[in-house]
Amino acid sequence: MKAWIIAALVALFGLAPAAAQVEPAADALTFVQAGRLLADPAMGQVQTEQTVVIQNGRVLRIDDGYTGEGQGRVVDLRDSFVLPGLIDSHVHLLGQQGPTNRIDAVTMTRSAQALEGAYYARVTLEAGFTTVANLGANSEAIFALRDAVARGRVPGPRILASGAGISVHGGHGDSHGYRPEVLEILRSEAVCSGADDCRRAVREQIRLGADVIKITATGGVLSNTAAGLGQQFSDEELQAIVAAAHSMGRRVTAHAHGADGINAFLRAGGDSIEHGTFLDDEGIRLMRQSGAWLVPTLLAGDFVARIASSPNNFLSPAQTAKALEAGPLMLDMCRRAHAAGVRIAFGTDSGVSAHGDNAQEFALLVRCGMTPLEAIQAATIGAAEHLQIEDEVGALRPGMGADLIAVSGDPLADVTVLQNVGFVMRDGRIYRDN
Repeated sequence: MKAWIIAALVALFGLAPAAAQVEPAADALTFVQAGRLLADPAMGQVQTEQTVVIQNGRVLRIDDGYTGEGQGRVVDLRDSFVLPGLIDSHVHLLGQQGPTNRIDAVTMTRSAQALEGAYYARVTLEAGFTTVANLGANSEAIFALRDAVARGRVPGPRILASGAGISVHGGHGDSHGYRPEVLEILRSEAVCSGADDCRRAVREQIRLGADVIKITATGGVLSNTAAGLGQQFSDEELQAIVAAAHSMGRRVTAHAHGADGINAFLRAGGDSIEHGTFLDDEGIRLMRQSGAWLVPTLLAGDFVARIASSPNNFLSPAQTAKALEAGPLMLDMCRRAHAAGVRIAFGTDSGVSAHGDNAQEFALLVRCGMTPLEAIQAATIGAAEHLQIEDEVGALRPGMGADLIAVSGDPLADVTVLQNVGFVMRDGRIYRDN
């Protein structure tokens, strides 16, 4: 390969020496010596002087004491706190909010979006997030990125992707604020009206490769329209969407702010709520009754409220009004949901806030009443169960994927130490070691 091509790849993907290092043969043993180890967040027990033994990208066993000398590759984390790789249940890897978003929408090709996503995927992985759910993106670009990461061609977290979000015509998820002919070009194949058309949109996303179906059950903060934050799909459309997805083996998660949209989606059999800003007592009752998950995305609410209030606000007037309305309410919503026993999975909506800052969500979860351990559980075993991958990730048990991170300090005493991850391994391969 020509030197300039190698240099370009290094610049694009930021392949630090740790990411580019030569890995041992697949069947060779790796011994991760952990000073402190939280192997199974469900148990909450921290063990000292443990060794995680890894083979073929999976946990083989956990030894008492420090083992492995002369038997394989030894990774010395004796001075660190080791825990499973983190899971973010709501990201948007193909871009990031900023002053150029409106022009980017009409200048960036799908290929450019995929390459932008490759950069943000690496940033996310190096921040300690070894699995993410990407909820809403150009289907062609995000599925290509997901598959490239899965094949080991691009460094990034394991990606579950919805492709384009299912939206009503004129609703959150449709295009707004451009000339009519531009709007038609930007509109995705997942915009629908009427129960039959919405079934079509769901089936089309599954045909394209969706792992999960994401819908916009209510208005949203960042759609450039003064359409509010209430319910946008009809009850019949919601029922058709959920039935179509479930019949083809996909779960359905809903972007939802207004209580009317939250409750209508839950009554239709939906599986989880993203944001949940105006969640009311009826919504809490429905969530507890069905076991639906809440992904509160507190960091997104905090970010848009701060941007909307700043002198450098780059949001449109419609976006600003909704950001100032919704953002300040999300902590209290999370507090009420947690106190009522609603199941909470960690998710940030990163791409609204900056990629790589995902771990700032932990401190916000603690502010809403969770203990540091509960917040970590939400980003490990909880998020894994929510995404139905609990047999693969979320804990370090024999047979599970060798996804682990290490930090200095004790995240059970100060959860903010997770904002400074020093070691990242995914599927037995080291991507950060500093």
